[in-house]
Amino acid sequence: MDTAAPPLRLGLIGPLPPPSGGMANQCRQLRDLLAAEGVSVDLVQVNAPYQPAWAGRLRGVRALFRLLPYLANLWRACGRNDVLHLMANSGWAWHLYAAPAIWIARLRGTPIIVNYRGGEAASFFAAAPRWVHATLARADRLAVPSGYLEAVFGAMGFKSVVIPNIINLDRFKPRAAVAGQNAPHLIVTRNLEPIYDIPTALAAFAIILREFPRARITVAGSGPERGRLEALAAELGIAPAVNFCGRVDNHDIPALYAGADLMLNPSTVDNMPISILEAFASGVPVVSTNVGGIPYVARDGHSALLVAPRAPEAMAAAALRVLREPALTASLVAAGRDSAARCAWPEVRAQWLTEYRRLCRSDRGLEAA
Repeated sequence: MDTAAPPLRLGLIGPLPPPSGGMANQCRQLRDLLAAEGVSVDLVQVNAPYQPAWAGRLRGVRALFRLLPYLANLWRACGRNDVLHLMANSGWAWHLYAAPAIWIARLRGTPIIVNYRGGEAASFFAAAPRWVHATLARADRLAVPSGYLEAVFGAMGFKSVVIPNIINLDRFKPRAAVAGQNAPHLIVTRNLEPIYDIPTALAAFAIILREFPRARITVAGSGPERGRLEALAAELGIAPAVNFCGRVDNHDIPALYAGADLMLNPSTVDNMPISILEAFASGVPVVSTNVGGIPYVARDGHSALLVAPRAPEAMAAAALRVLREPALTASLVAAGRDSAARCAWPEVRAQWLTEYRRLCRSDRGLEAA
């Protein structure tokens, strides 16, 4: 941070773990890293615990017990900070948290940068009423974590700046190569939800087991699909080799990658999955679908092998290539590590600080593309 400049007062709006989702982890990490740089970070938590705690059990009205304090905290944050950084997503999260933040910031004259992170941006904004677009236009800057979302918003007439997700290379260390691996450990680190299509990874793993009968797979995530996925594993005859370990705390994620030989990412909708960056940083080769923003993060044949979605045979074939070909694995791992380095804090830090300072001095209004 430039010591000659006055201390920056930043209002950061977003979720914190638990649960340890991608946005929550990124919000906590950004808060801590900026504070270490001397930035005064004022967090407005969108998922703060209910006060009183029993309000969380009142279905239908409990949202008010969270929303009203949130709006009050937003109002106060606008009055005591130089700039606001809003982590935004699609659906109800946009309507309940993002839109009020933009309008309150506008009303109070506080510049706000919308850091949009949802992989479903195209479908959400295409179906959204006109006032949703008008709300986004009231922001002072739009930042997205990938070239994919830059293109999505550009098609809607909004100019954005690309600032990638942060990966802490101090936490993720490249694992030592294992020669002659005949009992590979595969991992999937996505929530158990339909858009992440875990069934494709399980079907691909069933094919892999034919050649590597001692292989095993860990599915690290939680969600409503768990029962159906466990039934599918039994139906495929792979249940003894599948470990549904549930959600792994962010603190324990590096150890999961350290024990993995290959990561499968079968998602059907995605933006810039931090799980791929974590695998890159850990020296774990990646086989992923080529949907959404993934090709902007992982180059097919260079840093990962990419396949079509919902194609277990193709995913298995790519995984078997990695497991059979040490030279290919080494090449993917080296390129992945280079990609992760571009998302390390020393690289991302300067981009955020530049945008914050620029917003403090700029004219109001989001630029058109």
